[in-house]
Amino acid sequence: MRYGSTPIIPGEARGSSLVLDQPLSWWGGVDPVTGTVIDRNHPRRGTCLTGRILILPHGRGSSGGSAVLAESMRLQTAPSALILREVDPILVVGVAAGMELYENTTCPLLVADSVYHRLSTNRPTRVYRDGTIEQS
Repeated sequence: MRYGSTPIIPGEARGSSLVLDQPLSWWGGVDPVTGTVIDRNHPRRGTCLTGRILILPHGRGSSGGSAVLAESMRLQTAPSALILREVDPILVVGVAAGMELYENTTCPLLVADSVYHRLSTNRPTRVYRDGTIEQS
């Protein structure tokens, strides 16, 4: 299936999808060294985000999360792309900073509010520069 979205930070990515039903904070919620969810209150604790197309409603918490997301991009432990239900300025800043600071680093960030509920976990997913999301 193909779905449309709004690219906030355009780019292309592929990976297995991971849908989070709850928001996630990068500050204290994700280990940038391993790319793993470490928030002990998050239902996906222990799940590795590295290389996944991460689908979540929005981020949660501190502006320090931008730095942690950028650091995970530097360490190549970040998701391949972020698909959000609503724009999250902290995640936008984190991705933009990571792409600006670290060469050959990308993490497209899309907003897919109207099709968010149709996206599934563990599906081969591709993100296109124009905002098209393809799940097979």
